[in-house]
Amino acid sequence: MLLALLAVLIGLAVLVWSADRFVGGAASVAHYFAMPPLLIGMVIVGFGTSAPEMLVSVLASLQNNPGIALGNAYGSNITNIALILGLTALISPIVVHSQILRKELPILAVVTAFAAWQLRDGILSRTDAFVLLGIFAALMIWAVRESLGKKSDTLADDMEAALASSMPIKKAVFWLVTGLLLLIASSRALVWGAVEIARSFGVSDLLIGLTIVAVGTSLPELASSVVAARKNEHDIALGNIIGSNLFNTLAVVGMAGSISPMAVGFEVLHRDILVMGVLTLSLFVLGYAFRRPGRINRAEGALLLAAYIGYTAYLVSTAFIMK
Repeated sequence: MLLALLAVLIGLAVLVWSADRFVGGAASVAHYFAMPPLLIGMVIVGFGTSAPEMLVSVLASLQNNPGIALGNAYGSNITNIALILGLTALISPIVVHSQILRKELPILAVVTAFAAWQLRDGILSRTDAFVLLGIFAALMIWAVRESLGKKSDTLADDMEAALASSMPIKKAVFWLVTGLLLLIASSRALVWGAVEIARSFGVSDLLIGLTIVAVGTSLPELASSVVAARKNEHDIALGNIIGSNLFNTLAVVGMAGSISPMAVGFEVLHRDILVMGVLTLSLFVLGYAFRRPGRINRAEGALLLAAYIGYTAYLVSTAFIMK
C-alpha cells in the first residue's frame, strides 16, 4: 500500500513536470520550423497537454483496466471544465475573443453528445473507437486548414506572444525527447499505483480514474490555463481546455477502445457522461455568447468549482456507502 501510494505521488509529480517540459519543447521545435502560431496553439499545445491522459489510458487499456482508461478520459474533461476553468475564472475572468474558439465550442458540444450516444448500448467496441479516431483525424485536418488560412485571430496573437521566449532548438529537442520518455515512465507508475490503491480500499478503478488519476493528468492544463489567465491571454486559457477535451473524448478514448474493447458501466453513462455533457453545454453557452464576446466571470467560475466539489463528494460518498 505504501509503495503504491509513493508510485502515485511520484508518478503524478514527474508526470506534471515532464508534461510541461514536453509541451515547451514541442512548441519551441514547431516554432523553430516556422509553424504558424495558431497551428501550434490548436494542435501542438493541445496534444502536449493531453499526452498524460493519452498515455495513462492507453497503458490502462493494455493492462485491462477499463475503469481507469475511461475514468481518466471523462474525469479529465469534467476536471478541465469545472475545476480548472472554475479556478482560472476566479483568478481572472475569462473573455473569449477568438473566432476559432467560437467554432470549436459547438464542435465540442456535438462531439460530447455523439460520444454519449455511442455508449448507449453499454459497450465501447473497436468500431466505436475507430469512428472516434476518424473524427479526430478529420478535426486535425480542419485545424490545420483553419490555422493556415486564417490571417489573424486573437488566439494566434496570444500564442505568438507566448512563443516570443521560446528555447533554443537543441534544448527544445532535448526536452521534447526527455519529456516524452519521462511521461511514459511516470504514466506506468501512476497506473500501477492507482490500481493497487483501488484494490487495497476495495473501491472500483473507475472511481480512482475519475478522481485521483483525472486530476493528476489534468494538472498541465491547470498550470497552463492559470498562467495564461494571469497574463490576460484568455483565449489560450480556454483553448487549452477545449483542445484537451476534444483530444480526450476522441483520441484518448478512441486509442484505448481500439486496443481493448470494453464494457461501459451503467453509472458511466447515467452519471459521469451526463455530468460531462451538462458542463460542456454550460461551457458552450458561457463561451459562445451570441453577438458578443463570451465571458466566464468570477461568479460563474465559483459555480463551476462548486459543481466539481459536489460531484467529487458524491462519488466518494456513494463509493464508501456501497462498500
